[in-house]
Amino acid sequence: MTSTTFPQVTGHEPEPPQPGRSGPLGRLGGWTAGHFKHVLIGWLVVVAVLGAFAPQVTSVLSGAGWQSNGSESVRVRELAQEHFGGNASSAIQVVVSSKSDRVTDAPVRKVIAEVTRELKADHRIGEVIAPRPGVSISRDGRTAVVLGGADANTDDMVRAADDLKDPLRKLSTDDITVRATGASTMWSDFNTANLDAMIHAEILSWPVVLVVLVIAFGSLVAAGLPLLLTMAGLAASVGSLVLLSHVMPISIWAMDFALMFALALGIDYALFLVVRFRAALAETGDRRRAVIQTMDTAGKAVLLSGLTVLVSLSAVTLVPAPAVRTMAIGIMLSVVFVLAATLTLLPAVLGKLGPRLNKFALPRTRADRPSSPRFAAWGERLWRQPLRFGALALAVLIALAVPVLGLKTAMPSIKVVPENDSSRQGYELVSTALGKGAPGMLQVVVPSADADATVKVLTSTDGIAATAPAQPAVDGSRWTMIQAMPSVDPSDGQLAHIVADLRAELPPHALVGGAAVENLDLKQALDDKAPLVIGVILTLGFILLLIALQAPLISALAVLTNLLATAAAFGVAKLIFQDGHLSGLLGFEPQGFLDGWGPVFFFAMIFAIAMDYTVFLLSSAKEHYEHTGEPKHAVVGALAHSGRVIFAAAAVMVAVFFTFALADPLPPKEMGIVLGVAVLLDAFLIRLVLLPVLLRLTGRAAWWAPAWLRRILPDVRFSHQSI
Repeated sequence: MTSTTFPQVTGHEPEPPQPGRSGPLGRLGGWTAGHFKHVLIGWLVVVAVLGAFAPQVTSVLSGAGWQSNGSESVRVRELAQEHFGGNASSAIQVVVSSKSDRVTDAPVRKVIAEVTRELKADHRIGEVIAPRPGVSISRDGRTAVVLGGADANTDDMVRAADDLKDPLRKLSTDDITVRATGASTMWSDFNTANLDAMIHAEILSWPVVLVVLVIAFGSLVAAGLPLLLTMAGLAASVGSLVLLSHVMPISIWAMDFALMFALALGIDYALFLVVRFRAALAETGDRRRAVIQTMDTAGKAVLLSGLTVLVSLSAVTLVPAPAVRTMAIGIMLSVVFVLAATLTLLPAVLGKLGPRLNKFALPRTRADRPSSPRFAAWGERLWRQPLRFGALALAVLIALAVPVLGLKTAMPSIKVVPENDSSRQGYELVSTALGKGAPGMLQVVVPSADADATVKVLTSTDGIAATAPAQPAVDGSRWTMIQAMPSVDPSDGQLAHIVADLRAELPPHALVGGAAVENLDLKQALDDKAPLVIGVILTLGFILLLIALQAPLISALAVLTNLLATAAAFGVAKLIFQDGHLSGLLGFEPQGFLDGWGPVFFFAMIFAIAMDYTVFLLSSAKEHYEHTGEPKHAVVGALAHSGRVIFAAAAVMVAVFFTFALADPLPPKEMGIVLGVAVLLDAFLIRLVLLPVLLRLTGRAAWWAPAWLRRILPDVRFSHQSI
């Protein structure tokens, strides 16, 4: 509908730009176009200096950090490391299991002695604790656990597991199996398997990406520009991560996500600027003026898009989990460098290339055509029949979003580790020989005066299968540790209730920890922070859109549609990863839940990508509305000018993300499918259908703002005429 109650923006339209009256980004573009050598040398220096640190990335980045800082379980680990010879959740557990001999027989004693020597030779291992009957020796006497105490932080203990697990495995004989396990070894195996899988998936995605880029850009030269941005941004961001790791631990996962986002955003931003530059070049005939016009319009949209991505991801740093925080930091660094390259290096290259940008063009490619006739026709159809297409898109999104109401989350189980890896095999040996709760032993640290009362509670609590004798602190301090074996597997949801009961019934100063409890505390922290993180993302996203568009109604509708697409993506995730639909086709065993860090982290990533497309579409719509004051021109013009860019960018992202579905480990598979589905739904149902329909139905009201709001908002405009 169009309503005369909402004034047109004619009185607020910008004057046609005159020479020398470009905006800051236009002036920046003009300068870079005239100083190609300076810009190129500057970027070569940045990439060379920061890129020199990049080869160190896999060795210096953190393999741990999956914990809730300040939690009770982390405090238990710290006390265990300080007062109990390193008998902490981060210790290296070595399982020695014989098919025929007992632990007391000579062949097994010999292997245990060799294991002990191997552990003691590593400076990161504290006290080596021999197997003890009733605690770490099975009832049949054929399986024992040697504990290499943690004498280093969790990151160094993961590195110790990296170094020790293969030498320990080689101590196995035909009759005796030796496997390192425990939390540190699990994270070592987990990181290695997932890093290899993500690199393999990225390699597989490149041929698809290149084909889509050539088709989208229409020429081989133009198709290479996103790769230029990606390589420059990635080298700089990875080098920055290495430098930052000397200040704070940075998760190895930060590099993986930085690589993925550098590629995705580099393609998005390059597409938007190149398409606009081609049109401006055909219109002005002057490469420098074309760069200025491109930066005053598309460059402004790219800058606002990058800011929305950064804002969305910055909210993740509210979560008190180092691994999750630093993954967000890694992506933010990649966004900063790709954005910087897009706003400086790319316009310089465009100004240098000029018409040569279209060299080696595909047949029948119209590089000078600023709009797509097909998307213009689609915009006309949506304008004529908004309810028909809008209702269909809305129905599909709601149907996919409904399952999210039954979504369950938990921290990853041992199933996310490949079956042949040391930690999983050791886990299964411990579970079979000592009891299914043995891999998730609870550690209760109490003041020694409360030890007897603590033992009494542990032995009388449902869900505790066995309790080990109290262990006094090795340094004579006032602490005592009592280990208890739950009756359920560590991944069983019942464990959370057992721990909650213990914390309610134990003496006031008792602390409950252990690797499994650290996972529970981390999940609780993620759940507790999720509403805050999501609220901050939605609020800041709305504020940025309001500043960019100067229109409260369409800004609010854009945020709500982003939220709908995100809910639909999580609904699909619930059907696949929790309920197991398509698990056979995708080749995984469902855990019965989505990984606990998914809602917070995936939400931020999905919302960031959605805002990327939102800014591209609505900035184009606002530009057309500023020129004409007509809602129809805003809708049809936006789709004609940005629809092809959104379609092509989404095709590349979907191709990249869906290649991760081919990975064997579950976390990359989850990430690839959730993000791929989110992009698919957001780009094709929200940006190309539902949001244009909402612009049609709200008419001028979409772009109306009260006078008082216009007075306090900065004057951001996207319209531009030839200089």
